[in-house]
Amino acid sequence: MKRREYLWAYSFVAAPILGFLLFAFIPLSYSVYVSFTDYSGYQTPVFNGGDNYVKLVQDELFWKTLRNTLYSALSIPIGMICSLGFATALNQKIRGIRFFRTMFFLPTISSVIALTLLWKWIFNDTYGLLNHLLELIGIQGPAWLSSEQWAMPAMIIQGVWSGLGINIVLYLAALQGVPRSFYEAAEIDGAGGWQRFRHITVACISPTTLYILITAIIGALQDYPRFQIMTEGGPNYSTTTIVYYLFQNAFRYMNMGFASSMAWILGFIILAVTLLNFYFSRRWVHYE
Repeated sequence: MKRREYLWAYSFVAAPILGFLLFAFIPLSYSVYVSFTDYSGYQTPVFNGGDNYVKLVQDELFWKTLRNTLYSALSIPIGMICSLGFATALNQKIRGIRFFRTMFFLPTISSVIALTLLWKWIFNDTYGLLNHLLELIGIQGPAWLSSEQWAMPAMIIQGVWSGLGINIVLYLAALQGVPRSFYEAAEIDGAGGWQRFRHITVACISPTTLYILITAIIGALQDYPRFQIMTEGGPNYSTTTIVYYLFQNAFRYMNMGFASSMAWILGFIILAVTLLNFYFSRRWVHYE
């Protein structure tokens, strides 16, 4: 009986382990090797030492794409503040609140490609909705996606909007888990609305804030599909993110070795940022 139970247990465990080995560990290990080779994806890899990493450090376009990626990550704090504000409003007991919750979450389950194309139309400088609305109030709208100055701000606006749905739901769940007795005790002590929000609400939902922050940073550092659709990295590489540059090197220029080295550098950057977040979270995240 024990052998049969162990056999079933190992059978269930084997599936995810086998999947990890075939689709994660082996490809990752091979990419480490490829990052030290000259490889186009067709011929046999030729070992070249650390030339790819040296070339990467000396590549000005790589540093520009890294700065672009960090610039686009400004959507994270803006989006988190907006999400918390909307979640606080949606946490009230008012008529039709479920409808508004559904409307905010609906874009999360919609096609990313369709939504990105919609925003591309909104930002169009000739017939776009945004510039049309600006004209109604006497403002000449800029060339959002074809201007080096405005292309990235446009992508930040779109990034804030696209992340609202899931973040609002997470914050809403956290807000509903804050004990009402905390607010009642604070009111008895004479705490005002801002003090209650700062010292009770923000403190109690801090684990959720940490989760949203880490996942948003990881997502922002790997963001590229919407940049490819809306701007194709232009104009003049002003919206080329590091992953989009990686994609171009791997599948357009067929420079797999250089792209693999870039992927591992990005991986270590994400790891370092994540560990720093966990380290400093001890100062502001409260689990009790």
